[in-house]
Amino acid sequence: MVKFSKELEAQLIPEWKEAFVNYWQLKKQIKKIKLSRKPKQTQEVLNHDFGEKQNHGGWSSSSRIYQTELLQLFSEEDEVRVFFERLDEELNKVNQFYKARESELLERGELLHKQLQILLDLKQIRNNRRRKPNAAGIFNAPSWSPSPRNSNYSETTNESNDNSGESSEADEVIAALEKNGVNFINSATRSKTKKGKPKMALRIDTPATTPTRAISAITSMLWEDLVNNPKKEAGPGDFINKKKIQCAEKMIRGAFVELYRGLGLLKTYSSLNMVAFTKILKKFDKVSNQQASASYLKAVKRSHFISSDKVVRLMDEVESIFTKHFANNDRKKAMKFLRPQQQQESHMVTFFVGLFTGSFVSLFSVYAILAHLCGIFKPTTGISYVETVYPVFSVFALLSLHLFMYGCNLFMWKSTRINYNFIFEFQPRTALKYRDAFLICTTFMTSVVSAMVIHLLLRANGFSSTHVDAIPGILLLIFMALLICPFDFFYRPTRYCFLRVIRNIICSPFYKVLMVDFFMADQLTSQIPLMRHLESTACYFLAGSFRTQRYETCHSGRLYRELAYVISFLPYYWRAMQCARRWFDESDVNQLANMGKYVSAMVAAGARLTYARQENHLWLGIVLVTSAVATVYQLYWDFVKDWGLFNPKSKNLWLRDDLILKNKSIYYISIVSFEHSSESCLGGTVMRFRFNIFESRMLDFFLASLEVIRRGHWNFYRLENEHLNNVGKFRAVKAVPLPFRETDSDG
Repeated sequence: MVKFSKELEAQLIPEWKEAFVNYWQLKKQIKKIKLSRKPKQTQEVLNHDFGEKQNHGGWSSSSRIYQTELLQLFSEEDEVRVFFERLDEELNKVNQFYKARESELLERGELLHKQLQILLDLKQIRNNRRRKPNAAGIFNAPSWSPSPRNSNYSETTNESNDNSGESSEADEVIAALEKNGVNFINSATRSKTKKGKPKMALRIDTPATTPTRAISAITSMLWEDLVNNPKKEAGPGDFINKKKIQCAEKMIRGAFVELYRGLGLLKTYSSLNMVAFTKILKKFDKVSNQQASASYLKAVKRSHFISSDKVVRLMDEVESIFTKHFANNDRKKAMKFLRPQQQQESHMVTFFVGLFTGSFVSLFSVYAILAHLCGIFKPTTGISYVETVYPVFSVFALLSLHLFMYGCNLFMWKSTRINYNFIFEFQPRTALKYRDAFLICTTFMTSVVSAMVIHLLLRANGFSSTHVDAIPGILLLIFMALLICPFDFFYRPTRYCFLRVIRNIICSPFYKVLMVDFFMADQLTSQIPLMRHLESTACYFLAGSFRTQRYETCHSGRLYRELAYVISFLPYYWRAMQCARRWFDESDVNQLANMGKYVSAMVAAGARLTYARQENHLWLGIVLVTSAVATVYQLYWDFVKDWGLFNPKSKNLWLRDDLILKNKSIYYISIVSFEHSSESCLGGTVMRFRFNIFESRMLDFFLASLEVIRRGHWNFYRLENEHLNNVGKFRAVKAVPLPFRETDSDG
């Protein structure tokens, strides 16, 4: 039977852990009572109806503080008195936290109800007007209708005709929306129509979280300036735009889902704490031979976090609203949104992971033997193989290694209860699990090594190199086609999520940066060798080198050499632009300092590339200085900012106050190993030894693999620190922005 302490640890909300009953501390106090318990018993306390006193204090001036009468009855016994003091403290802590969260959720519910009413009014007006023949032209608004600045969408309503139909419609829109507190942007300063009424604008704020929305916002901003030019006569007004209303509806739907999730978490919080109080009091009864639990539980049940039914009633209301307005009265469909079920982990996934792992090991052993027999490792005979096949297979190997490290990250995050799905805003139903990551990795590498074995066998049997050397390129095309395949198989949600994130990174800084975007951009900074190999592969096949066996174009060509700089700079540039955008959005100076880290990395990368082509003492000195500065800058930022370590005031020497891993030595070992791996990568790229081409390529591959492993190491501590930040702020529910801005929000 599982102990309740372990059950509580497994079921509690990680971000709210500090607000739960400290069951473990109370258990320790009961052990002290057991050791110090005297034979005398206080039988007269049995069956007494214990109440509570009300004091004022806590989080607000009107917070209700409980002090049960048990504290006075057991005051002569020190350990028992301390136990009930702590129990009262825990009861007050739970009660006050519940009140605060409940108040926030109720306020959010009222705001969402208001937003929904605005949306329903807009949709009703639109539907009514579409039935009228003379309104057909009014509502067919272009998708690039006016929007406000600052990368937000807006819905602009311009009254530019003086016919009674349009005036009536404007009054209807304004009346329906002003009663819900909708803001009309710059209504006092806009140019007026012939009737003297100001041109007004209803703002629908939609965060530009994708490049498409950002481009639309910029276009809309320019269009707004154009149509509001007082020198020009405006055309028919665009009162309600269908596309923007659909976007607002999607935002409100997502906000209701998050509200329901928050209510469910608070309900779980209440029930788990009630069980914890019950369990700990039963333990006390057993140790003290008293029957105090029933009496104390009466006080617990009268407390707000148990007696209040506001959360349950609001959950029922949200279910009803969501079913009616967002699921076409289909409750089953509504529950799929409100209560998404995680897919059950299949043993078949574990079986195939083991199967493909064994197949990979066997095939790789066969490949190593064949490569030795074919003389691939010899400098004289293996040059063509290294030039043609090595870049392609290195791409697959580095990508598979990164997938393996990500699978290890997922396993560790799950084991330590780091809520990575919440941090990355992944859907729990479709989010990748660590077994899935290992399955993709092993499937990937088994297919690649199979192709490598087939390639060697065909070369050994005398087949034309023109056809044989096309195998790596064909394999690359197959995997590219699988990545963009629209059919729902082989983790399509994950594949499309990856493509969306890559698109967002490429389009930096024209949209709001999300956590998953800059996390993936950091991964790309560790995969520059992979991108260089992709460049070589593209050049090799597009230039037809696999037919002519001429490799000069892809080694000494001017375009190739210039592209090497671009590719080496791109990941750092994307990441720097993300920092610039975050500084613009958040006004956080730390983002500018973070951008400096990536700029220094770009300078160091450019110096290393130049030194590789002009090996002289001047460039060697420049490389040493720039690389040292970039490495020190990076290590400082990784340890202090990203990991939150090296806090001199921490109770854990040179670490931080809160640690998820119980063994502190792991953190010290990680710091040392991470530093050494960074120095090894730096030394390997700067110092050039006299190796043959095969040994040189193997060294490059080893250093690239070391960088990928270092990045996987970094990932765990980076997300641990992010999780602890959420814990410190009790942030367990995503704050979804709302589309309609209230009147008093614009000033």
